[in-house]
Amino acid sequence: MEQTLILLKPDCVQHNRCGAVIQRLEAAGGKIRAAKMLTLSETMLKEHYAHIAHLPFFPDIQKFMRETPVIALVLTGESIIAKVRDLLGPTDSTIAPKGTIRGDFGVSKMRNVVHASDSPENAAREIKRFFADGEVFAF
Repeated sequence: MEQTLILLKPDCVQHNRCGAVIQRLEAAGGKIRAAKMLTLSETMLKEHYAHIAHLPFFPDIQKFMRETPVIALVLTGESIIAKVRDLLGPTDSTIAPKGTIRGDFGVSKMRNVVHASDSPENAAREIKRFFADGEVFAF
């Protein structure tokens, strides 16, 4: 069983897409093991996006990710990382096929509805960033 971190981004929250997105994630075999709504601090965003924090467009990402709280989830499931990433479609919503979450609900590369971990190693790091010990349940 794998785990993955999901962030329902501000555009998902603003446009009331959370239920539809969660329904698709569960239909793909994801089991919710943790959930919370939170406002992301600048420090947390710099850590989460450390790989692009030095780029000139990073302040736009910070501003966007702080427009509203986000919903953080931990999903578990067999090969859940690959399943979720297939379900989401490409990062750039403008080229994501219809039927994918980003193709149906996203509008750009930044306003693309959902973040999902891209590997088991990153999932482990990201889950620790957003959830404290005891906040992820195994049942």
